[in-house]
Amino acid sequence: MEEKIGSNRQHKLILQNRGKGNITGICDVVSFDENAVVLDTDMGLLTIKGKELHVSRLTLEKGEVDIEGTIDSMVYSSNEALRKSGESLFTRLFK
Repeated sequence: MEEKIGSNRQHKLILQNRGKGNITGICDVVSFDENAVVLDTDMGLLTIKGKELHVSRLTLEKGEVDIEGTIDSMVYSSNEALRKSGESLFTRLFK
């Protein structure tokens, strides 16, 4: 039986010593660079700010991402505008 993607997934955020983060419940990667990572999660947009940030593992099929670097802040916000646009980061990159 196929597992449903979306609201049935559990959203979890694990932060270890401000240096490693494991996040589940990811729908899409909106943007990322060494100072910020913006993720579309089941709970809204999650903006992670810091220094020397790297996405060390990304599995969109499972909705998981691992981030390394110095994490300074993590902030949730509404993702309604993003969902209405319907375009992911990868769609915009390959236009």
